[in-house]
Amino acid sequence: MSILKRLAGRAVPGLAASPIDGDAKQVAWAIGSHLMAYPDGEIVERLPLLRDACSLLPEPYGSEVAAVVDRMLAESRTDDLAALQQEYVATFDTRRRGCLFLTYFGSGDTRRRGMALLEIKQTMRESGVELAADREDELPDHLCVVLEFAGTVDAEAGERILLDNRAGIELLRTHLQEIDSPWAPVIRMVCATMPALNDDDRTAIAKLAEQGPAEESVGLSGYGTDADYMASPPTNAPVAFTAPSGPVPLPTPRIRPTQPSSARRS
Repeated sequence: MSILKRLAGRAVPGLAASPIDGDAKQVAWAIGSHLMAYPDGEIVERLPLLRDACSLLPEPYGSEVAAVVDRMLAESRTDDLAALQQEYVATFDTRRRGCLFLTYFGSGDTRRRGMALLEIKQTMRESGVELAADREDELPDHLCVVLEFAGTVDAEAGERILLDNRAGIELLRTHLQEIDSPWAPVIRMVCATMPALNDDDRTAIAKLAEQGPAEESVGLSGYGTDADYMASPPTNAPVAFTAPSGPVPLPTPRIRPTQPSSARRS
């Protein structure tokens, strides 16, 4: 039985009342992990199941996201999927407000981002998962990875990651709505799984929108190793960060089960 069908009857811990709450949260996260990914053949094969799963969401989110799936289905059947793929790449450029790497919004291109990535990696590991073996060089803060983790592995830990990066997610939502992106309903659904914004949230979002992510002349090379999690970032000469000249495709890492931390300690 698929994870989406199993989740339909399972209670999910939450922080507070949200437009999408209870067991529907993990359904929404699981759906989002697929629909916010690059629309390749593998995603297309899952569209009918995702379309059915939309019926498990409250309105208006269920029908809005179902319309996104319907559009993708229609374009895949008329050989227009390439156009959708090009639109995806143009929308989710790694150096714009459409970036899908969550820690970029809060930490930018700084040493601080390296530690934020390590914290997410450690959180996932403690819940018994790693990035897939063939994608270990990718980053764990990709929105699709976080949604997959929250939707299929650990709802409570996954929700904490989403809330820790909420300002960036809300900025992404605003950006997609402003450009009338076909993915806007999906990110609205994700935001609807979180509690109502408070004053601190609004301040953080406004500050991020005005100032943008922080920058310094250092990339992520050399960060992300287990040793780094237990020590401060190295103080050697910074590595120059070179921004891409234009939109680039965003790879979507996948997570895989591993031994729970408790089993490794025994």
